[in-house]
Amino acid sequence: MKPVQNNYAFIDSQNLNLAIRGQGWSLDFGKFRRYLKDKYHVQMAFLFIGYLSGNSELYSTLQKQGFHLIFKPTMTLPNGKVKGNVDAELVLHTMIEYDNFDKAIIISNDGDFHCLIDYLVRKNKLDRLLISNKNNFSSLLKQFRPFMHFMNELKNKLEYKNPSKYKT
Repeated sequence: MKPVQNNYAFIDSQNLNLAIRGQGWSLDFGKFRRYLKDKYHVQMAFLFIGYLSGNSELYSTLQKQGFHLIFKPTMTLPNGKVKGNVDAELVLHTMIEYDNFDKAIIISNDGDFHCLIDYLVRKNKLDRLLISNKNNFSSLLKQFRPFMHFMNELKNKLEYKNPSKYKT
């Protein structure tokens, strides 16, 4: 009997959410968490997310669905847009957890993670690079194509049927 893998997912939530919404659908995070467990043997799923005080119900729901939330303080830019870049937190927590997982699943389209992904590949610790939109991701990630899986075709499995309730 093959032992169950102890894989961890590290999720850039804003990147994931915007890329999925850009395709005209919303992600059901509960279904997504089950998908990660079933497909990639993810035991721990870290969701990196900007903190907004009015989103406590969303955060509670995500935690109940099995995500471990890592918050980044947000700031409001002069144009009114809220910014909470989680890149450093995702890299840091991946390295903090490095000895605790068999393989990592990185979920982002962002080329800023190139150095992390390259390191994980060289150490044989990357299982997958899950790209939320195969038509719009950083060209810096193209060298990792053998590790890539794309979420474009997962709408039927992972779409949230009431997308107006929560926005991440």
